[in-house]
Order: sequence, then structure tokens, then C-alpha cells
Amino acid sequence: MAEKINNNIRKDMANAIRALSMDAIDKAKSGHPGMPLGMSDIAQVLWNDYLKYNPKNPEWINRDRFVLSNGHGSMLHYSLLHLTGYDLNINEIKNFRQLHSKTPGHPESHLTDGVETTTGPLGQGLANAVGMAIAEKTLASKYNKPDSKIIDHNTYVFTGDGCLMEGISHEVCSLAGTLQLNKLIVFYDDNGISIDGDVEGWFTDDTAKRFESYKWNVIKNVDGHSYKELGDAIENALKSKNKPTLICCKTKIGFGSPNKEGKESSHGAPFGNDETILTKKNIGWDYEPFEIPQNIYDYWDNTKIGLELESKWIGDFDLYRNKYPKEAQELQRRISSELPEEWLEKSNAYIKLCNDKQETIATRKASQNCIEAYAKVLPEMLGGSADLGASNLTLWSGSKEIKEFTDGNYINYGVREFGMSAIMNGASSHKGFIPYGGTFLTFSDYSKNAIRMSAIMGLKNVFIFTHDSIGLGEDGPTHQAIEQTNSLRDIPNNTVIRPCDTLETAFAWKYALENNNGPTCLILSRQNCEFQKRTNEQIALINKGAYILKDSDKLDIILIATGSEVEIAIKAAKELEEKGIGTRVISMLSNEIFDNQSDEYKEEILPSKVSNRISIEAGSTSCWYKYVGLKGKTIGINSFGESAPGGELLKYFGFTSQNIIDHAEIILKRK
Repeated sequence: MAEKINNNIRKDMANAIRALSMDAIDKAKSGHPGMPLGMSDIAQVLWNDYLKYNPKNPEWINRDRFVLSNGHGSMLHYSLLHLTGYDLNINEIKNFRQLHSKTPGHPESHLTDGVETTTGPLGQGLANAVGMAIAEKTLASKYNKPDSKIIDHNTYVFTGDGCLMEGISHEVCSLAGTLQLNKLIVFYDDNGISIDGDVEGWFTDDTAKRFESYKWNVIKNVDGHSYKELGDAIENALKSKNKPTLICCKTKIGFGSPNKEGKESSHGAPFGNDETILTKKNIGWDYEPFEIPQNIYDYWDNTKIGLELESKWIGDFDLYRNKYPKEAQELQRRISSELPEEWLEKSNAYIKLCNDKQETIATRKASQNCIEAYAKVLPEMLGGSADLGASNLTLWSGSKEIKEFTDGNYINYGVREFGMSAIMNGASSHKGFIPYGGTFLTFSDYSKNAIRMSAIMGLKNVFIFTHDSIGLGEDGPTHQAIEQTNSLRDIPNNTVIRPCDTLETAFAWKYALENNNGPTCLILSRQNCEFQKRTNEQIALINKGAYILKDSDKLDIILIATGSEVEIAIKAAKELEEKGIGTRVISMLSNEIFDNQSDEYKEEILPSKVSNRISIEAGSTSCWYKYVGLKGKTIGINSFGESAPGGELLKYFGFTSQNIIDHAEIILKRK
């Protein structure tokens, strides 16, 4: 933390943020100047006096986390990163919002050093921060010792009216209070303005009382342009022992602009040259565009202090490692996102066990068995469910609720699907955890934007979606997933796996836990799925996403099935063979994994010379045409379901071996 300085210097430091923000936005002819101008004073106090970070090592594990939940104000963050010494030079600032720059329109963690999480969809950064605070407190409870606090950092958030209007803010802030996340400190930019104008017309909540009801420490009516009041508020927040803190900062959007201060016109459009010149004159900034005086750079530069902070921590960690070598090694492995040495042996042994046992059970139950086996090897697995643990089967014998923060590994999220998924993103971004969380597949829609953000960031999250079709039965169309699986498949960098039995489920979990490039969605059945016997050669091909489960000497038709429909396809294939129709059955547990295979393998599985193809999946058919072609047939559901017993519904909607046979004979012109 830098030495505290006088208010004149603070003003110049804050104005450097304002000037860079205006210049970059004007040059791009695009952006949001209002928030950076309004929150610059808050940023100055936080980043200069309190935030613990090392610009030369943005990944230092014990750094404080800073999250810009109101991500449209990204130039504030980029200005801070540039000024404090991160790898973000002035040319990148000048290249704001341009193709392949490190300064995109909203902060993206995979592009810019110092950006902890990708933000922009309002409220999600706040939710990510809750996940980060959970991660910090959980790691601390496991690895800190009475004589050594090696995990000890805060999570700071900038948020605005828009974030607090979003429903996700209720989900996550309510939970944060319940979990007593005292090292979570949120600055609320209470400027009273959003895109459409004065928020009094649509946002009259008593925000302070709302957060007090969540059991937060609320500091009201802080002047967001008073360095003393801001410092006092942060000191107050740091003393909180069992509550997260909301600092309500009264600010002026577009601060310093003679014609736009306090108006919605400053929110989301460049000031333009004339207003920028007037604003700079008004705040006392007499420099050319993108010009920062050296003395201001010197005041902002945090490289020396950051190196000292990390060096001291490294010394402390060396002492910790000498005294607690096992814990130190495990913590380093987890933070590096490396699996333990015994992982390959034990995961393969479990797959062999599944093949030996040949159980016919629901794949949601098979998933629980996988968690039971794999979590014993991976203490970093951080589980949870949106109040459906007994249905999603996300609990295992070693589950320990995160409540008192004594080495827990399971979060009871309550009915908060969106909040759960975004919290998972935060915990994953923090490092040290592989989060998994469950709900019904039809409710994946509530989580969709957070899953999308997980895919953009390439986070290792496991989203468990059970009750995957009309097979769940009597709960009816409100709970029966139809279009959800394909909508998840449409998210780039998101892997969707719908296994057909215990063995494929074991492979699916193994893939998810090894996948370092993005999230994995497991689509699991409520009803039992018959175990499919395989040769060793077939087992070796499961990890290619699709493989031949049953083949024929002559190849008249190919059936492609997933999940619970595979056993129906196998039954139909046997009956077709009895009719003299050579039938191949493909189990395509993951379209994404299969699509990434070589052209040679794809041709081997789905030879182009065989155009007679049928896909069978109890969901919408939109994704299957690229596999069955124009001459093929899709057996699926393109309407909503019905309320009735699951087995009855499957027959009603045509998921029977006889229906498959009928369509095969039509394709082959035998009917």
C-alpha cells in the first residue's frame, strides 16, 4: 500500500484517470465516460491507500481482488492498470475498443493482465466477487495456521445502480450476508442516473435497508469525492468481523463536465473534443491528449511496493512450506490448476470399476458416484446445488457445508440458479477450486448468461443438469427440458456431454475435471439407463465424443443416439438386424468433442457414403441435421411436453424401438 498523500496530489491522480478515460473514449468514438469520471476519486483512495497487488505479477495468489462489476466503465480500470505499472502501455489505451486490443469495450480477464474477471452483464461481477470471497475464506480456513496466515486478502467491488437493479444482486448478496463474508467490500456508485435518465422513476428501493436486511455492514451517505470520508469508510469496512460491507457513495456521473455532469448524456457516449476540453479546464488538467506528467506516473507507480509485498509473502510462505510441507505442496498444486500425481491412476481405476459393475441406474446417480470417487482425490472440488441437492445428487459422503468456514467444500446455494453459476465463476477465477453446481436442466435458462461468461473466460466449471427430458414425468412441461440442451451446445467453448450409462458418465466427469479450456455441462437423466456392454476398443473411443456402440457387417442405416435414448436405439438395431437391415448405432455423448476429432475419424464413424441416418434424442432436433443430412430423419421433440408418468410420455412422443424401426423402413423405402 502506497504512502498516504495530500489532497492536491490525490486530485491530480484522480484527474489522470478522468483525462485518459475521456481521451480514449473520444478517440474510439465509443464508450462510457460518466462512470470513470464519477468514480475516479474512489479508485484513487482504494488503489493508492489500501489495495494490495503487484503489477509485475498479476497472478500473485495473496493479492486483493478488484472487480469492476459496472464493466461499461472499463476505461477507469484500464487507466488504473496503465498508471500503476501493469503491462498495459499507452498505445493500448489509445487503441481502446479496437480489434485485438488489450482494452476491449468491457473488461476481459483472458485479454488484460490485472482484470480478475470478465464483466459487463450487470450484476455478474458482483456475483463473481462473492465467489472470490468464498474462495478466499475457504482456502484460509483450510491452509492458514495459528502462526501463519498465507491466505489473507480482501475482495473489493465497484458497482452501480444497474448492478443492484439486476435480480442476481439479490441472490448473491443475500447469500454473502448469510455466509458472513467480512472481507467482501462493495462500493456502490449512487449517482442516481442510468441510461434512461434519473433512476427515481424506476429504482426507489431503500438500498441501505435492503443490504442491512441481508446482514451486511452498511456505511451510508459517503461523499464519493471526499478523500477523507472514503478513507474513513474503508477503515470501517476493514474492521468488520462477520459481515460484508456496502459503502454507499454519493457521486456525480460525468464529474467535472460543465454540460454533462449529473446527466444521462454522460453515461454512454463520448464527450467530443469541445466538451472534453471544457471538462479538462474545469478540473484543472492542462495537458495534451494522452499526456500524463511524469510526477503523476511516479505517484501512481506501484511496482516497487507490489514487489515488496509479494517478496514478504514469499518469505512467509517459505517458512510455511518448511513447517507444513504437505499443505504447501497441495495449495501450490491447486492454485496452479494441476491435478495430483495419483489422478490418472485412480480415475482410470474408477472407470474400470464402473465397467466391471455394469450398473443400470440413472445417470444422475452415476454422477453422484463419480463425485464420491473423484472428490476423494481432488480436495479442490467445490460442490453445491440450487436447493436441489437431493434431486441433483451433488452431495457425497465427504460433503461439508461452507457455513462456519472450517475447511468446507459444499455450498447450499438456496433457490439461486443464476447466482450459483456466477459465484462458481468467481471461485474458479480466484484459483484453487474446481466448482460444480447442480439444478434441473430446464432451469439452465436461469443460469445461461453466467455459463456464457464462464465459456468466454475459459473457466473450469462443471454444471450439472439433471432431469434432462420428458422422462422426468409428472411435473409436466414447465420442468421438462426441450430446447435447453441444444441452447447449451450453441454456446462457443462450452462442452456439453449427455452420457448414456454409468461408464459414459465416469468418462464425462473425468473429461470435465481435466478440461482446462472452458466449462462442461453434464446432462443427466432422472430415470434408469441400461448399462451398455463394450469391448476394450470401444471403451478407448468414448473420449472422442462419439463412437460405434453396435455395428453390422453390411451397413444400411446409422442410428445416432444420446443419453437415455441409446438403449432404445440398441433395441431397435437388434430388431432391424432380424429384418435383414444392417444397422450401426453411434453413441454421441458430446457433439463438441466429436466435432473436434480428425476428419478421418469422423468419416470412419459417419461414412459419407451412408446417407440413411436417424438421430434419436428426447429434445429439440435443431442440432442434428448436420449429422443426419437432408435425407436423414430426426426423432426428437419440437413441442412442449405433457404431464404424465415418464415411461408413458416417452411412448407418446415416439421414443420407442418400433417408431425407430418404422422410420428406418420408410427411409429405406421398405414401407
